[in-house]
Amino acid sequence: MSIREASKLAPPQTVFLRGSHRVYGPYAERVKQVLLDFTPEVRTASIDEFYLDFSGCERLYAQPGDADADATIERVVRQMRQAIQDRVGLPASAGIGCTRVIAKMASRPAKPAGVVMVRAGEEWDFLRDQPVRAMPGIGPSAETRLVRDGVLTLGQLLTLPAGPIRQRHQGAIARLVHALDGDDRGGLGRDRPAFQEHDPEGLSVGSISNERTFFASLDDVAAVERQLLSLSDRVCWRARKRGVTARTVTLKLRTADFKTITRGRTGPRTDDPGAVFEVVRELLHASWDRSERVRLLGIALTGLSRPTPQLELPWAVEGPRAEAAVDALRARFGFDAVRLGVAVPVQRKEGREAGAVRSRRSSDRSGPSGRPGPRPRR
Repeated sequence: MSIREASKLAPPQTVFLRGSHRVYGPYAERVKQVLLDFTPEVRTASIDEFYLDFSGCERLYAQPGDADADATIERVVRQMRQAIQDRVGLPASAGIGCTRVIAKMASRPAKPAGVVMVRAGEEWDFLRDQPVRAMPGIGPSAETRLVRDGVLTLGQLLTLPAGPIRQRHQGAIARLVHALDGDDRGGLGRDRPAFQEHDPEGLSVGSISNERTFFASLDDVAAVERQLLSLSDRVCWRARKRGVTARTVTLKLRTADFKTITRGRTGPRTDDPGAVFEVVRELLHASWDRSERVRLLGIALTGLSRPTPQLELPWAVEGPRAEAAVDALRARFGFDAVRLGVAVPVQRKEGREAGAVRSRRSSDRSGPSGRPGPRPRR
């Protein structure tokens, strides 16, 4: 549940603490180092989730007592799970399947500290009675629509007869068929390091974005603008770390009744938080109905590219930009070591930060054929 819901249900003496991301990151890295001792193909999916490829490792790890190649991999994954417990001190669970989706779904019944293998050809038996929400990519809204149409399990979803109901849920059915067919052309997918944004120097593909969901929805213009300035500061800092500038700035705004507004503007390339803030502030005032409270704000930079060096002309010389000094401080002491003045949070009397925030993240793809035979294990 959200922090907002939890705070309503929790007793008055409950204390809410900020996450210690600087602690979590090194632990995730230590877990990854254990995983790399067992297979060279490891991808970070989130702070506590990794995908591993054991394709072709059966002969490497085989022992006389193993019933077959699948038993070999299952035994090795159990050893790996125990190694995480012994070397890092954290419990772990693992799902094994022929695709990322099946492996991810198998990891749920493996919790809190077990291993579940779904062998090739057994995917349909595993999925049939699973609730529709168990499929990655089917979120709360899609689940509500499916349940409204009488579809409670993945087996019911896949066997829907032709007609308007099946047509309405064609996207979810396609993901399910994709999972059952074992068609993982994308391999393990790309690394998604958690909490610390993934900003390798020079990377100009994709986008740079940050969002904040508020503990208490905001209705004060000044408070909303402060949050936008703070977000502008962060996305531009990340752009400078990559060594890129952006042409398009996009504002995302979600109101307390979950209506989402997205507005963007393309202009001169920039990595300057002041310039980005001016754009998003104009977009805010052009699109926000003041009668609606703000639950979420986000800023995205797209159209990224590395700036082209330009010859300095004597009549166009500028003074030194403060960002270089700010970036040097942050490189040594972390992002929060220095903030833009009006982005510093205002303290309430009870000591809670105005507009306290929490972070978010995301997931994958997707029924019957269950072809047996050699397929990659993830």
